[in-house]
Order: sequence, then C-alpha cells, then structure tokens
Amino acid sequence: MKLAQTPSTGTLRPDKASSKNWDTTENLYIEGDNLEVLKLLQKSYFGKIKMIYIDPPYNTGKDFVYKDDFRDNIKNYKEITKQTTKANTETSGRYHTDWLNMMYPRLKLARNLLREDGVIFISIDDTEAANLRKLCDEVFGENNFVTTFIWQRAYAPVNMNKFASRNHDFILCYAKKIDCLSLYGLSRSEEANSRYKNPDNDPRGVWKSDNLSAGPVVESKVYPITTPSGRVVYPPKGYCWRVTKERFEELVADNRIWFGEDGNNVPSLKRFLSEVKSTITPLTVWTYQEVSHSQDAKKELKELFDDQSVMDYPKPVKLMKRILELSTRDHDIVLDFFSGSATTAHAVMQLNAEDGGNRKFIMVQLPEKTDEKSEAYKAGYKNICEIGKERIRRAGEKIVKETGKTDLDIGFKVFKLDSSNVKTWDPDFDNLEQTLFDLQDNIKEDRTKEDLLYEILLKIGLPLTIPIEEIDYNGKTIYNVAYGSVLVCLEDDIDLDIVQEMLKYQSEHMPPKVIFKESGFISDAVKTNAIQTLKKHGITDVRSV
Repeated sequence: MKLAQTPSTGTLRPDKASSKNWDTTENLYIEGDNLEVLKLLQKSYFGKIKMIYIDPPYNTGKDFVYKDDFRDNIKNYKEITKQTTKANTETSGRYHTDWLNMMYPRLKLARNLLREDGVIFISIDDTEAANLRKLCDEVFGENNFVTTFIWQRAYAPVNMNKFASRNHDFILCYAKKIDCLSLYGLSRSEEANSRYKNPDNDPRGVWKSDNLSAGPVVESKVYPITTPSGRVVYPPKGYCWRVTKERFEELVADNRIWFGEDGNNVPSLKRFLSEVKSTITPLTVWTYQEVSHSQDAKKELKELFDDQSVMDYPKPVKLMKRILELSTRDHDIVLDFFSGSATTAHAVMQLNAEDGGNRKFIMVQLPEKTDEKSEAYKAGYKNICEIGKERIRRAGEKIVKETGKTDLDIGFKVFKLDSSNVKTWDPDFDNLEQTLFDLQDNIKEDRTKEDLLYEILLKIGLPLTIPIEEIDYNGKTIYNVAYGSVLVCLEDDIDLDIVQEMLKYQSEHMPPKVIFKESGFISDAVKTNAIQTLKKHGITDVRSV
C-alpha cells in the first residue's frame, strides 16, 4: 500500500527520435518501471482506460521480479536498468511474498485508470494463480470477478515434466464495476454461419433446424404430431415436445416447423440467422485452434524479424485479438504495462484494420537488458523496449501493406521515465549561497522545453497525445495546447508582447490555463503587469514552474 501511495518523483520525457508519426498518432510507448509510470499517469488517465491486459512475470524461479524501493524508486529504477536482472528463486524465503508485494501496488494503481465499465485481464500459470486470485479479490472486490479463462498454450506434450504435461495458462478477468461491465461477445465465424441453409426458400432467409424434443417429461407437452406425409410421431421415450400443442400449431401456421424435404421427418424448429445474436458468448476454455498457441506466437514474431528469434515467450496475436474483441470497441484505450514484445499493440492495430475501429494503445515496459548471448542482442536489440518498438513498426507496415488501409494509426509516441525536470531542494549548507544561486533557475540544465511541457501536462492531468501547436513569435515558442485550453511559454526574457500574442490563441469556450517559467520574465514588474493583463481578459488561472 505504501508503494502505491508514495508519489512519484519522476517524469516522462518525450523521445521523438524513436517515435513513429509523432504529430498524428494517439498511441503511446513508455519505457520505464511500470510502478512509477502508473503513478505518473494517474491524473491524465484516471477513469479513461477501457481494458487492461498484463502478462506479468509468472514467478517460476527464472522470472525477474521488480525490486521496488518506496524511498526513491526513480533512483532504484536507474540502478536496476544498469544491471542484468535477477531471478526470484524458490530458495528465497520470501519467494511468494516478493512477487505479491510487486503486484499489489501496480494493480491498485491500475484499477484507478479503468473506466467504470472497464475490465482487466491477467495471464498467469499455476505458480501464483491462487495467490493472484486472492490479491485481485482484495484490489477489485470479490463481486467484480468475471471469470477465469483457460488458454491452451501448447499443442504437444512436454515429456520433461515429472507428473503432468501442463499445456494451459489462466487468464483472470475482473471488472472495475461488474454492474457496469459489458462484454461484447465474439463475432460469429463464417463456419458457424455456413450451417444455416434455406432449402424451402423461406423469404426470411437462411435458417438452421433445432431439435423440438426436450427433457424431462412434462405431460402437457406429450401429444401426437401428424406429418404432412400422414405419419404420426411422438417425442422420444423420456422426452416431451419443447412447446405445447397450441404453440406448435402457431409455429406451423408461421412456417417455423420443418418436416424434411419429403414431409416425413420428425418435426424440427427453424432458427433463422437473422433472429439470432450477432455475437457468441465465449466459452471459458480457449483452444489453440481458436486463438493459437505459444509456438505460433514465436513463429509470427520470427517472421516479422527476418527469421530471428528475438523473444522467448510472446503471446499470439489471435489470443490478444479475442480479448480485445470481447472487451473493446471503436475509440477505447487499451493499456498493457508488462508489454514485452508488444503483442497487444500489434493486435490493436490488426483488429482496427479488420473492424474499422480506432482503438488506442498505451504500452509500458521496463528496458530490461537482453542477454548478450541471445539472438536479440546479436541483432542489435540491447533491451526489450527496442524489440517492442521495432515490432510495432514492422507490424504496422505489414498490416497497411496487406490491407491497403493507409488511414490506420500505426504510429506511437515514445516517452522515457526519468527524474523530474525541476531541481529538488537539497541544500549544501557548506556552500548555501551557491545552492540558492543555482535555484534561481529551477529547471535542470540538460532538459528541454518539451521535456518540461510534458511534465506540466501530466501535473495538470492532460493526456500525452493531446494536440499541441508550436507557435514561433520573434524566435520564442508558445505552446497552444488543446486548441487554446492551455497556453504555455517556457522561454526566458518574456515581455508583454509575448503575453499579448498568447491571448490570440485562447479558447472561445472557456478561459485557458496560462503557464510560464518562474524565472522567465524580464523583470518582476513585467510579470505583475502580465498577470493583470491576463485578468482583464478573464484569465485567472496563471501558473509558473
């Protein structure tokens, strides 16, 4: 709980160089410890995420478990990313505790980001499934448990296992609020629809015959039926007809009973495709024939990376598409904060191409180092984030090429977790005068105006993909955020001319927030006059950083 409540001392710095379609995309890829990232997203994305999927470390003894430090997790994060990650071995006396302590604050923060009708899916195996269920009951509430799906991840036995060849994983599903949740069901397959025929040319369209008998026996529903050929039939022994005699006669009159082409068969009920649900309620067991298996996932990733095996345990795109199809629609935001090889992002783009949706993704991944002996490292991918970003680039281009849909959002903005752009008060009492002098400009020397701009957006609760117009005025930059809702100038030597220029871009609907750099004005007198000028135009929310 303490880790979830401790505020972050970090920020997210934009990295345009490794982004794709920066100016137009609404997708995000964030590099950093997901605990700190989730904290930083709280204001901007509170109650905005429709679906979260995570595939956390399974705690098999080989998996890395994040070592959090509530005292200074940013410093801790920087230390972790310099070293090779360590496994959480079973010999540790805190084997399960360490894993649960890692998961709890992340789930707590993740719940805040879900919409009221939001849902989370979590992949796990037997090692921590029972513990995860208890943990989720506490975080989300027992009454918000939806179900546990079982994914058949392997199609062949693994003979090295001592007692049984385990070929499945679990996917736990919890709602933010079960009463608000709508799972949409699965689209009907062509195979399912092909079972509907129209042998009698019924104008209502294709139909499928359904058994008219049912058990147990209800005496009022046991009666003789005479077929058009004159044969008298009864329900099978131990059964009755599904409907009463009166209802049966109504169905006959409405041409909803089928006696076969020769009129001599036992009657059946006509179910019209036009009258059935357009979606199918999913079963809880998902076979590899439906959603693919682990080997398929490795194969599809290898094909993207020129036959190089860059990741050991990716998830199949078909599996992620099923989860997306069940839980999301057109403009929904999807979050994956253990994003690995970015299968979730790949699936979002693929499903958007197939159903015309405009889902957006937020991927979060620790830049975990790749093993120097691995194919990924030898191919130039020094950490997992490099693999994830490249996968999104390649998958997006492949989807556009295959579908011909050039209007798809296949881009992503990259942000990297770092310490705040603002200097902290850490006085050197032996040289206090110099410390105070350094703080006259409280922005760190190696940070850019854009770094500071995005930290401001996070602090005031605006999304990282919000539209931003850069305006050049006499060599100084004014940021027009969200069509005049927020106006920002982080320059030095700000005068009243710049303030007057900013007023041209204010929103017509409501007074904007106006933000300057604390030390940016030419003088205190100019700063005072600027605030008075803004007040005359109805702008009272003026801040400095």
